[in-house]
Amino acid sequence: MSGIQFKGYAIHDKKKWSDLKPVEIQPKKWEETDIDIAITHCGSRHEIIGKAVRVGSIAAEKTGFKVGDRVGVGAHIWSCGECQACKTDNENYCPKGLDTYNSPYPDGIISQGGFSTAIRADHRFAFPIPEKLKSEHAASMLCAGLTVFSPLVRNGCGPGKKVGIVGLGGLGHYGVMFAKALGAEVYVLSHSPNKEADAKKLGADHFIVTSDKVAVINSAKIDVTEGYPLKDFLPLLFVNGVFVNVGIPDSPLPQIGPFDIVANGVHLAGSLIGSKKEAIQMLQLAADKGIEPWIELMPMSKVKEAVEGMKEGKPKYRYVLVQDFVPTDGSGFH
Repeated sequence: MSGIQFKGYAIHDKKKWSDLKPVEIQPKKWEETDIDIAITHCGSRHEIIGKAVRVGSIAAEKTGFKVGDRVGVGAHIWSCGECQACKTDNENYCPKGLDTYNSPYPDGIISQGGFSTAIRADHRFAFPIPEKLKSEHAASMLCAGLTVFSPLVRNGCGPGKKVGIVGLGGLGHYGVMFAKALGAEVYVLSHSPNKEADAKKLGADHFIVTSDKVAVINSAKIDVTEGYPLKDFLPLLFVNGVFVNVGIPDSPLPQIGPFDIVANGVHLAGSLIGSKKEAIQMLQLAADKGIEPWIELMPMSKVKEAVEGMKEGKPKYRYVLVQDFVPTDGSGFH
């Protein structure tokens, strides 16, 4: 037993979505495939970095993890391990997979995410963190970073390819850095000319204001925005170019006509986070290339301020919360 306390922040009323209060967390039943992680940093509720405080015998055998190791957990925390997706390094597409937050385990326990002191994770969804990466930098890579890295590598991003990133926000800024690190020529498309300086600092070769006339590009276009004019973007792709949607806005995708996709043989695709294999590859690339995301650090006790700021688009470009839980005589959180 690790003796770790499982405490976290949660809402008690859906209408008061940012009014997070301290709660006791009931972790899933312990299995020898599990790892208990004391959380030190967390990005968007499911971008978790911490230290292993308990490692199951099977988890240790399969991963080599030991108590004290720095590990990360992203947006997925469990999959069936038996389906075709799981057996082909596509476990992020497992139809029975569980998210790291608000998903019911078979025993009825609900996963609670990373705004907490600790998390119990299946070893298959715990990632080793390279020594060169700072915890605050690695945290937001585990969802935001992986969400753009996976479609880049799956679509052959590399030298000689052109990649367009639509929107320069939390995901988009990762798209620029990873596409450039993989060797591509990078275009950023934004409705805001004020983002040009940031785009160039992040490594973009070109910046296009979407109201301007634009040139044809090739390879993967990573969308990260809501309400984008899809019909206007598709003609920018070269023959058989790929448009990959990674954003999940509340509104439906913009309507397009048949000719919008047949005129240049464009491929429309979607992507959901990424696999563990890709996460490890991404983290190593970041360590090797010295990739550092643009983040703002906040103590976890200010989680209310953080989630409200995220909704308003305030961070530049990601918030990372730093653990500041202090055990007391029962009051729990400071």
